[in-house]
Amino acid sequence: MYAMQLDKMTEVISHFIGMFEISVEEARQLKTYDDFETAEAAKEQIPDLPSTNVNVKAPYTLDDFEPHVPYMGLKPDLVLDTVGSSFWYTPPEIHMHGHLSLGHHHFHLPHLPGAGGGMILPSIEPPGAVAAYINQEIRLSDNDYVSAGGHGLTFTPPDVDDGVHLTALMKAAADVSPIDDVTLLGTPDDMAAAVVTIGERIEAYAEDPSSEANVFVLCPDAASGPISGIYVNGQLVDDADAPKAEDHLNILKEQQDDETVSDGPDQDDYNTPPDSSDFMSGWGNGLLGPCVELDTGTNTLINSAVLTNNWTTTSVVATVGNSYEINAIIQINARCDTDIVSSSLNGWKLGNAPDEAFNIAAFKHIDPSAGSVAPTAADGFPAAWVVTQVTGDLIITNWIQQYCFMTDNDATVLSSSGVRTSVSTGDNTAINDVSLNELGHYYDLIIIGGNIYDANIIQQMNFLIDNDFIGAVDGFQTSGQGSYSTACNLLWNDATIINVGGQNHYEALPTSYLQAAQDFAAGKDAGPGDILNDPAFAGIGALQVLYISGDLLNVQYVSQTNVLGDSDQVALAMNQFVAHPEAEWTVTTGGNQVANFAGIIDVDGTDKTYVGGEHYSQEILIQADIISSDPELGGQNPDALVNEAIAFLADDATDDAAQPDHQIAPTPDHVQADGIQTILG
Repeated sequence: MYAMQLDKMTEVISHFIGMFEISVEEARQLKTYDDFETAEAAKEQIPDLPSTNVNVKAPYTLDDFEPHVPYMGLKPDLVLDTVGSSFWYTPPEIHMHGHLSLGHHHFHLPHLPGAGGGMILPSIEPPGAVAAYINQEIRLSDNDYVSAGGHGLTFTPPDVDDGVHLTALMKAAADVSPIDDVTLLGTPDDMAAAVVTIGERIEAYAEDPSSEANVFVLCPDAASGPISGIYVNGQLVDDADAPKAEDHLNILKEQQDDETVSDGPDQDDYNTPPDSSDFMSGWGNGLLGPCVELDTGTNTLINSAVLTNNWTTTSVVATVGNSYEINAIIQINARCDTDIVSSSLNGWKLGNAPDEAFNIAAFKHIDPSAGSVAPTAADGFPAAWVVTQVTGDLIITNWIQQYCFMTDNDATVLSSSGVRTSVSTGDNTAINDVSLNELGHYYDLIIIGGNIYDANIIQQMNFLIDNDFIGAVDGFQTSGQGSYSTACNLLWNDATIINVGGQNHYEALPTSYLQAAQDFAAGKDAGPGDILNDPAFAGIGALQVLYISGDLLNVQYVSQTNVLGDSDQVALAMNQFVAHPEAEWTVTTGGNQVANFAGIIDVDGTDKTYVGGEHYSQEILIQADIISSDPELGGQNPDALVNEAIAFLADDATDDAAQPDHQIAPTPDHVQADGIQTILG
């Protein structure tokens, strides 16, 4: 019994001791947890990083072309290999007849340096031909029919025939341009003949230019020198006074600040539940102000092309034959914008800013040697020349055609049903863009056995037909504010031709150059003779020469055409259940923008050009603004036209029945058949 009682006592004591240890441990843990909680609370509260909207703008503008900045093909340095050892090296005697011929490469060493030195001649490669044919076309037909507002009407206006106006405008443009039907595509002989033909056309046009008052022609003779400067709609202006595209073309304008002042509620109010207090505070009585907004125009067509030809840069060019040089810019803006508006809109605000048409052309001639110190005989003349050869013609041609065709002839019948109605059937954008930079070889001298054909031609044309009419159905009336705009169109042509090279540095071909060309043509290894003593080569260690046995055809051609038909027909009516004359109206049928941008940078002989035959130089600038009208449309009553084209729908009419079964506008192919191929040829 005693032993058993002892065990029980032992058990109780052990249990007590265990419970005590647990209590102590819990107290220790609680103290540790309290310290942890205190330490966490004492930590510094780091706020969230602020979120800020940063409006970044980079309105960079490209500077004019600077010939010393782009790639010009650095001349190889001539390294004099001087022996620095303790013994003399005597090169073996080589019997040479003045030159060494290795295939298409010719080396001429008039003298060898004495013992202890030698000359390392550069290795040069002949250039390859460049022929780029680029045709970019965009065609869009966006002829919409819209009926909205509970008017219970169907609108079936007559077909819009913009093809008649387009044909008339294109014919007028063809009469202005003297080279509209000359093509520069084909064989080298065809291209050469085309350049000669264009020169003859320009010369004849200068003698008998267009007599139209809206056509500006500048074609100086040889005594007057080349065209230089910036011309805007026939007026010579300074660079600072020339209009900038970013000030007129919407797509290039800087983005406005995010924070704008608005007379109405924010856009978020449209998404606010009508039963919320925020909705009521935003709109007063919780009802949207009735209004109708219609935009059937604001289309944008853009062509952009930039060519940089630096394929065969050289200091001196020498040709045995003739030299034909042509620089031509032809810019034509043609439009027909006849609008008729219902007398019911006489109390509305007219937002009709006039159409704007700009023809901007720049001719620049950059002489890299101007202002620099000419090398002298004291600088030394070349000790050798290296010749590489091109057998036949060397062709450097880029033919770019960009064409945008768009029809946006919309028919709409609208009324106010007491809510906010917004309809947009235009706002289309079409852009063609191409940029070519051709960087090739550098030579000190190019000798040509045939002729030089150097032509830079830019043709830009914009055609816009925007004959709108806005008519009202019988009984239409408004007491709320209204505004309409049917014009505000922009036609923009911008072209620049930059010639890099000594202008008017044309001289007769010296005998030494002619003899070298004749020797090359006969298959002989020609010697340089007195060519190495030409002052143009002073300071050059070894002359790098390119010989072309045929012709040099350097032809750069850009043709850009925009065609936009935006003749809209709008019918205004009243809601057949509850009329809402208090509704605000905004109608826009114009605001279109068509633009062409083109630039050609042509790097020729930077020092001088020797011509064995005749030098023919023709430059011409033609800027025309052709405005046509539609007397038949302008003499009609828009309300009468609308009411004749209006029919009441039956009560059981379906949505399909509400759509008129007619062709609103001609298809692009229909218009193209009226002569567009002739213009683009």
